[in-house]
Amino acid sequence: FILNEIPFFILLGIFSGLVSYYFTWAAMYLEGRFGKVKNSYLRLVFGGAILGLLIFIFPSLFGEGYEALMDILHGEGETIINQSIFKDFIENKYLFLLLLLLILIFKVIAMAATTGSGGVGGIFAPSLFMGGVSGFFVARFINSLTPFKVSESNFSLVGMAGIMAGVMHAPLTAIFLIAEITGGYELLPPLIITATISYLTINYFEPHSIYTKRLAQRGELMTHHKDKAVLSMMKVKKLIETNFNPIHPDATLGDLVKVISSSSRNIIPVVDEDGTFCGLIFMDHIREIIFKPEIYRTTFVRNLMFMPETTVSQQESMEAVAQKFQKTGKFNLVVLKDGKYIGFISRARVFSAYRKLLKDFSDD
Repeated sequence: FILNEIPFFILLGIFSGLVSYYFTWAAMYLEGRFGKVKNSYLRLVFGGAILGLLIFIFPSLFGEGYEALMDILHGEGETIINQSIFKDFIENKYLFLLLLLLILIFKVIAMAATTGSGGVGGIFAPSLFMGGVSGFFVARFINSLTPFKVSESNFSLVGMAGIMAGVMHAPLTAIFLIAEITGGYELLPPLIITATISYLTINYFEPHSIYTKRLAQRGELMTHHKDKAVLSMMKVKKLIETNFNPIHPDATLGDLVKVISSSSRNIIPVVDEDGTFCGLIFMDHIREIIFKPEIYRTTFVRNLMFMPETTVSQQESMEAVAQKFQKTGKFNLVVLKDGKYIGFISRARVFSAYRKLLKDFSDD
C-alpha cells in the first residue's frame, strides 16, 4: 500500500458502490420478474436457458467463482476471459475492459436466474466474485489507460470489501473479513477507505441492504415499530374464514333464499363451477325482495351480486391487509388466489389475533 494510491482507492470505493447498487437493484428486479411466472416448470426452463447461455459465453460465471478469484489474485486475471469465446480479444486493452464490465453485468443476471427459477444460491459468493472483478477492472483500467501502475491483486482484494460493504450494508464486516483473508493488516487503510466510500455511495441511492429488502418483500422484516413487527408475524392463510355458503351466479332468488336460511353469515359469495369468484351479495341489499315469492323464479343471482372494489391475496402481508381495512371501513374482505374464491378475512379475527400476539410480544 502506497499513500499515492489513496485517490485510486477512493475511485474504487465509488465504483464499488455503484456496482453494489446495480447488484441490489438488478437482483431484486429479476427475481421479481421470475416470481411472476406462476408455472414452476416454465420458470425453471427460463432460468436454465438464461444460465446456460451466459455460461456458454463466459464460463467463469459457472459456480461460486472462487477459481476465477484465485486466478486474479495470483496475477492471472486474463484466464477469466481466456476460457470464453472472446479469448482472441485479450490483447486489445479496450475490449478486455469491456468484457470485464460484461462479466459484472452478467454475473448478477446469472445469480438471479438461479435463485429466481428455484435453484439454490446466495449473496456472499457472488458479492466476493463481483468485488474481485471490480477491483481487477479498476486496476487494469489504471494500468492500461494512465501512466500510473497499481497492484491488480491488491485492488481485487480491496474490491471484495467494497462490494460486500455495499451489497450487505456492512462495511465493518467487509473490512475485517478481507483483512483476515489476507492474513495481515497491510491493506487495512485502503480497505477502510474503499468499504466506507462504497457504503456511503450505495446508501445515497439505496438505504437498505438486499437482505433487508428480501425480508420486507416477504413480509418477514422485524422492525423496532411494535405494530409493524406484530403484523409481520401474522399470516393471511391462518386467519381465513370459510364458513360462508357460496352460490352460483345462475341460481335464482329462490335458490338464494334457501342458501340464506342455512347460512350463519350475512354475506353470500357468488362462485361459478370452476371456483372463480364472481361477486358478493349482502343480505341487507336484498332484504326487501326475499319475501316476494312471486319473483323467486324470475330473479337471478347474477343481477343481484356486485363485485367488491377491494380484495385480499393469500400472499399479501398483514400490514397491507390492515391498511385495506382502514381505507375501506369494511368488516370482511374476500380472499382470492388467482381469481379463485378462498374465503374471507374479518376485521374482528385480525384484531383478535393481533391483540393476542401483541400481548405475547409485550410479555417477552
